[in-house]
Amino acid sequence: MKKKVISVFFVFLIFCFCLGGEDIYLKKRHQMVRVDIERRGITDRNVLRAMLNVPRHLMVDKDLRGKAYADHPLPIGEGQTISQPYVVALMTEALQLKSTDRVLEIGTGSGYQAAVLAEIADQVYSIEIRENLASSARKTLKQLGYKNIKVKYGDGYYGWEEYAPFDAIIITAAANHIPPPLIKQLKEEGRFILPLGSTVYYQMLSLITKKKEKISIKQMGSVRFVPMMGKVRKKK
Repeated sequence: MKKKVISVFFVFLIFCFCLGGEDIYLKKRHQMVRVDIERRGITDRNVLRAMLNVPRHLMVDKDLRGKAYADHPLPIGEGQTISQPYVVALMTEALQLKSTDRVLEIGTGSGYQAAVLAEIADQVYSIEIRENLASSARKTLKQLGYKNIKVKYGDGYYGWEEYAPFDAIIITAAANHIPPPLIKQLKEEGRFILPLGSTVYYQMLSLITKKKEKISIKQMGSVRFVPMMGKVRKKK
């Protein structure tokens, strides 16, 4: 297994110690995890640690950093949003990630979900259909020291066959159907989570498991995501 990225949490602790003061963002992150995530039922210690480690305020515009740890989505440009922290934690926990897992993410956005996944899994492969967002996320993740994340500009509908099969797949945009290429690239016994349903109104957060080439779907509640773009919009 490849060497893990150094925890962002400890980097921040060292930074705060050197300055001889408290980091306001670190305090807000602690509060977010305790109040908005742990108290709402997220129990996976690896997920809680990951949410505590990732500096969400560095993945939004500077004028939005004061709102970075509130439990709601924020705009990141080009009509896209960074998902609310609780939903990120919920989707991550549902994947039941192990430290040896390879994960495919569709919809990189600002890179926040990819960073949370990378705190737990061995390798994360993320695809973003908007070139500017892909480039920006790649730069941010590199600056934060994540060496176990690859970001590609492209249509996530087709997955990333070069690195398949994947132990887990996550789509962070609303899809009106499950892309067949992604099911094909999911390992046997793999987990796949996405907002499935109307791309205009609300979707059902759906957890898919694959066994003997067949899939089962568990609905986890109503959510609202921006629509997935690309071929998924042209095919039903």
